[in-house]
Amino acid sequence: MRRYGDAGPIAARAASGVLAIVRTSGSLEALARVFSRPRALLEAPGNSVVYGWIVEPSEDGSPAGAPPAAAPPRRVDEVLVSVYRAPKSYTGEDAADISCHGGEAVIRAVLETLRKAGFADALPGEFSFRAFMNGRLDLTRAESVMELVSAKTGAAAEKALRRLSGALEREFHIIREKLLESLSAAELFLDYPEDEIDGETAEALPHRAAAEEALKRLEALAASYRRERLYREGAAVVIAGRPNAGKSSLFNVLLREDRSIVAENPGTTRDWIEASLSFDGVPVRLIDTAGLREASPDPVEEIGVGRSREMLERADLVVYVVDGTAGLNGEDRAFLSGPRRKKIIPVWNKADIVPPVSLPPELFSPDKSAVLSARTGEGTETLCRLIGENLLESHSSAFPDLPEAAFDFAGLGSERQKALVDRAISSLNEALLLADRKEALELIAPFLREALDAAGEITGEVSAAGVLEEMFSRFCVGK
Repeated sequence: MRRYGDAGPIAARAASGVLAIVRTSGSLEALARVFSRPRALLEAPGNSVVYGWIVEPSEDGSPAGAPPAAAPPRRVDEVLVSVYRAPKSYTGEDAADISCHGGEAVIRAVLETLRKAGFADALPGEFSFRAFMNGRLDLTRAESVMELVSAKTGAAAEKALRRLSGALEREFHIIREKLLESLSAAELFLDYPEDEIDGETAEALPHRAAAEEALKRLEALAASYRRERLYREGAAVVIAGRPNAGKSSLFNVLLREDRSIVAENPGTTRDWIEASLSFDGVPVRLIDTAGLREASPDPVEEIGVGRSREMLERADLVVYVVDGTAGLNGEDRAFLSGPRRKKIIPVWNKADIVPPVSLPPELFSPDKSAVLSARTGEGTETLCRLIGENLLESHSSAFPDLPEAAFDFAGLGSERQKALVDRAISSLNEALLLADRKEALELIAPFLREALDAAGEITGEVSAAGVLEEMFSRFCVGK
């Protein structure tokens, strides 16, 4: 079984469609054995494209175009080969992307031909693994590759691109420099005999300001994680309310298509239905639910109400729709003033028929509620804005005060990064606490070292093979 770090050329499907891309890395010579114009391929400069055919390899292993053969090699597919030369390629090795026709049979045939030429099937994420091992990417940039592939909105893709461009890597470089400055000074003092320095100096933390600045930067990164995760994973927004309040009509108008059945009869929606869209760049699962009522004469509708209540428990945000023609009743008031009130946007619907009059401000705050008509669409823009603002506000943390030289901020992109940042913060806090107590440097220095190692693990400057394999195995094949 192959393992990450094994040598030799690799290949994998990277994209499919009308045209497909089969990605290779590790040997242009191996590819030349199954290419109709081997000399043109081998002499091609980096960042150039060569036209030709993928052909069956000769039995003696000679290049496909070598003369003379008893019969011309069998053609597999007409292709364009994009050539990349080491070290200026994605993986840092000689590499090539084969643009072939997108039929499934064609792609399989090209891959099988490459296997005959000596290419192994790439493991998940092996191209990015090689890019990391060859110094082309640090771990934060490698992780951002999969973020970019799976981004659900333009905002999520933009944040992944900032990490891919190295903004997060540069920030951790600064943090490690600050930690090294403090740790190096501490270890220098530890190298001196005790009789050569006074006790007060030996017990203080040298270059404490550098350690404190590193801590501020780490705390700012930790505070960024909730919002970054929101852009990456999205949120569940549930539309709820009493039967016939207009929930399904609102669902359809927000979606701009008729997905939910709308009828005047209460209880038309028996089960929840969902769709994907975005608000202020945040990916959202918008969920339409059955009308809430204490008791239903229909047992099927009762099941739907029960499922609606389950969805409400899991929701990040609830849009509660009040039927303007019926007005606020006890059930509405109880729901809007209940334990979920901090994650509820109250909506007065059917305002085209019954405009609201003196709504209670404790339930319908002017800047936290919406008045609209799901039938005409008037007022839905305000609701969309409120949904985006509420989600971003609820997933934000106050950033600590940063040093005057504020950095080009890029938040954390993975749970792995967050766990390591938390570990570094904990170690630094312990080091500073010991320094405040005037403890000896022998006790303080190990915590500084632990913080430095945690920061190094984030970028991959400190790493273990098992950790790398576990991380890259989550990638797609071909990435």
